[in-house]
Amino acid sequence: MVRVKRGNVARNRRNKILKIAKGFRGTHSKLFRMANQQVMKALRYSYVGRKRRKREFRSLWIVRINASVREDGLNYSSFMSNLKHFNVALNRKMLAQLAVLDAPCLKKVIHLVTR
Repeated sequence: MVRVKRGNVARNRRNKILKIAKGFRGTHSKLFRMANQQVMKALRYSYVGRKRRKREFRSLWIVRINASVREDGLNYSSFMSNLKHFNVALNRKMLAQLAVLDAPCLKKVIHLVTR
């Protein structure tokens, strides 16, 4: 039986990991075992980071909406409950955009739900 040399398969697998680890510091981008560990860790962090980013943006939108709503003497929770009561279908992202880019339009929405 002929001996099978796994050179191409093994080298390609290692080079794939080293290519992903490019830019890591020191041996984390040079040696395969260290690079493999760091790539696995980085991929875990990137997965968690994608979930965390959604949380952070939602809290940022809430802070922006709350700041602009408090200028009219309301607070965030009562404003959001009034929006639901008057069936206004604007989500937090859009309300935060209005607060930053078009404050007079948000003032109209606030007065619409506080009457």
